[in-house]
Amino acid sequence: MNTARHASERLMSWPSLVADRAPCGAELGLRTETQEIVHFHGEHEADVHLTRAMIARLRPAILGSSAVRLRAGSGWVTVRLDMGSDIDLLATLVSAALQATGAPYPAGDLAPDHCTRTGRPFVRS
Repeated sequence: MNTARHASERLMSWPSLVADRAPCGAELGLRTETQEIVHFHGEHEADVHLTRAMIARLRPAILGSSAVRLRAGSGWVTVRLDMGSDIDLLATLVSAALQATGAPYPAGDLAPDHCTRTGRPFVRS
C-alpha cells in the first residue's frame, strides 16, 4: 500500500493547499500561496515544514512518536507513513504547519530551509 499517495490525496482536498513540485526534487509537494508545507519522498515518507518555533512547542509530543524524525536546526520533520494512523498524524502536523507558516517568514525562522534531506543528523532529544 502506498501510504504517501493516500496521504497526498487526502491533503490535496484541503482548500489552502495546492500541488506543486518540491524544490528538493520530490515529485509532489503541497504549498500555500507563499510557503511549501509538505512534500513526499517515496511511498512511505513525507517532510513537513513545521518551522523551528512550532517544533519547539510540539517537541514533547513529537519525541513521543516513533513515526516522526527531527533534524538538528531544521524547521522540517520527516513522518514515516507505515499505517493509517500515521496519515492522521501527518494531517495533524500539516494543520500545525499551516498555522505556523501564516507569515512569509515565520517567527524563529530567519531563512526558510527547503527539506530535511540536507545531510544534517537526526536528533531525538
